[in-house]
Amino acid sequence: MNQQIRNYIFMFSGVLILAGAALFITDWIYAPYVFAVGAAGITVCFMTVPYKDLGFRRRRLHRINVMAGISMIASSVFMFREKMEWVVFLLIAALLILYTSFVSPRADE
Repeated sequence: MNQQIRNYIFMFSGVLILAGAALFITDWIYAPYVFAVGAAGITVCFMTVPYKDLGFRRRRLHRINVMAGISMIASSVFMFREKMEWVVFLLIAALLILYTSFVSPRADE
């Protein structure tokens, strides 16, 4: 997948996740679907990054990002079941992505 297309999908999926989480609070019936599409898009973006050309630190960060994507998918499952654990899984995913976004620039050095 082209890097530019992956970036657009990532940004659009992020907007869908934010919209789905905000609309779930208002009890909109389609909010879990919006959130699930966003979570699937982010996970696809993480999983389509070329893996073999990365160094040791980058591969570790890639695996952490994939775990964050899986956590977002688990969050959407709990959202469909109307359980409040979806917030915990979304928080875990957000913390993992925040960690990798701060550590990634140092991994290039």
